[in-house]
Amino acid sequence: MNLAVGDTQVVQWVNVSYVVFNKSTGAVIAGPIEGNTLWAGFGGVCQSDNSGDIIAQWDKIAHRWVLTQNAFQGTYMTCIAISQTPDATGSYYRFAFQQPGFPDYPKWGLMPDAYYQSQNNFGAGGGGFVGAYACAYERAKLLTGDSTAKQICFQAGTFDDSLLPGDLDTPNTLPPAGQQEVYLGSIDNGSTTNVYEYLFHVDFTTPANSTFTGDGGTIPITVAAFNLACGGNSACVPQKGSSDNLDTLGDRLMYRLAYDNFADHQAWLVSHSVTAGSSVGERWYEFHAAENSTTLSAYQQGTYAPDGNYRWMGSIAMDKSQNIALGYSLSGSNLYPSIEFTGRTPSDALGTMETEAQIVAGTGSQTDTSNRWGDYTSMAIDEADGCTFWYTNQFYMTTASFGWSTQLASIKFAGCSTTPDFSISASPPTQNVIQGGSVTYTVTVTPLNGYTGTVNLSVISGCPTGSTCTLSSTSTGPPNYPSSTLTVQTGAATPGGTYVVSIQGTDGTITHTAGVTVVVVVPDFKISSSPTATTVGRGKTATFTLTLSSVNTFSGSVTLTSTGCPPSSTCSFSPNPANVPSGGSVKSAFSVATSRKTPTGTYMITATGTSGALKHSVIVQLTVKAK
Repeated sequence: MNLAVGDTQVVQWVNVSYVVFNKSTGAVIAGPIEGNTLWAGFGGVCQSDNSGDIIAQWDKIAHRWVLTQNAFQGTYMTCIAISQTPDATGSYYRFAFQQPGFPDYPKWGLMPDAYYQSQNNFGAGGGGFVGAYACAYERAKLLTGDSTAKQICFQAGTFDDSLLPGDLDTPNTLPPAGQQEVYLGSIDNGSTTNVYEYLFHVDFTTPANSTFTGDGGTIPITVAAFNLACGGNSACVPQKGSSDNLDTLGDRLMYRLAYDNFADHQAWLVSHSVTAGSSVGERWYEFHAAENSTTLSAYQQGTYAPDGNYRWMGSIAMDKSQNIALGYSLSGSNLYPSIEFTGRTPSDALGTMETEAQIVAGTGSQTDTSNRWGDYTSMAIDEADGCTFWYTNQFYMTTASFGWSTQLASIKFAGCSTTPDFSISASPPTQNVIQGGSVTYTVTVTPLNGYTGTVNLSVISGCPTGSTCTLSSTSTGPPNYPSSTLTVQTGAATPGGTYVVSIQGTDGTITHTAGVTVVVVVPDFKISSSPTATTVGRGKTATFTLTLSSVNTFSGSVTLTSTGCPPSSTCSFSPNPANVPSGGSVKSAFSVATSRKTPTGTYMITATGTSGALKHSVIVQLTVKAK
């Protein structure tokens, strides 16, 4: 189960159903709703299959819901629904992406450049582990409902499993432009002192340039020694009044891998369950890397096990003041499974957590469910204030084989900053622009906690090659903090592709960043033929109808040439050149006039259209017979 928190709503998704709550009152707005209802009318297995393995996310930059589940029946798919507004009950853009094998235990991390996913591939028949499968999805196009959004994936080996992609928790301070996405995982490979790192570089413009490194444990991060809880793949957690023990899923890192950027350093937080004396405790890590670096090291770590009870199924996150909250399940031979949390402030000694607090006390145990106790829980940060944690987990009100309940809780540290501050945002999050054209964004500074300073604005990175990025105002201040307009003027030679432009707001030592996505679309044309193959008698003329079509508002004159014309034949086009109208198409007759001297046989003839630097071809087949 997991949850995500938006501007005014919380979405909780459990197994095959989700519910939308009012964030302020806790009232149910909608649900429970079957998960595959999101794809009603979409067709295929996304509509018909409702197998679970779900993730609910909130894009903190675009203020959109990202709801996903995989399909496991017959055709393996990743089904993605992107809300068209911040309202989780509104309309969605729907997508389906093919997977090569049984896509088990999918996990997601949302970043400015892409939505990243990982899953364990169990092969076409679902019976044999192939290895971790890591994918990146084209965020800019998903957010606009563009059906051409790309999926770029890499298959790792059997060493690599249960990877977690970094998930952005600081939308006002984005990752350094162009930084590779960090994945962590594969803790069950015999080493008791390593967590393994992976790096994903994605290039949606030229997919062949994308890379995934770290396969086979080639980027180890040294951590304090640990032993996997319950040996990694067995049930050892006792419950009050039941002889059935519970499984910890101790062989993997637990969702999420929370990512924070504090301008002077980057942080990744994650947890898993480990052996702690005669019980199980929560091992947690805060990994750091310098800005513009993906070389992670353990800044602090600890195992939370203050007594002989069992703690597992954790999830961890950090607020904007660098307070940390860790939620988990708690059980013991004299204790029903319950929901607890602990935490720490930056002033606490490194590697330590404070006294735990209870979210809900269980009043029953779980029996006869193959020892499983869920797959993961979820600790999320409320982007609205950067201080409120939201956590969800399960418990039993009465002992039963399949009668669990869930709880949502919000947690906030008293010391989360109330210092005067500001936030910076830019909208819309993504826009397309034709090469040579311009596009504008509105940059807004919002004062927080009584802030009254002046914010200096600048574009710090990501301006497309051969373009200019200009702010109408480079500062804003009280009393009204007027917005500034960012104009991105592309050049005639600006390469097509997706660019993340970062705008920075600074007042003394206070710095925040917002990002917008610019998709540069290059005007182009395409050429096709009807028919693509024909037969002609020697001495006769064959005619192919070429269609030249505008792509991305292209208009212009296209000159046609041919190669491969049969001997003793003449190849010609009419008209030539062909004038392609913007958004339309034009036809040209491609004639091949043979003679009685033309040898019989089959010829492959290439017709090429050229307009400036643009060149496209189509190959036609002509068979010349004696008569």
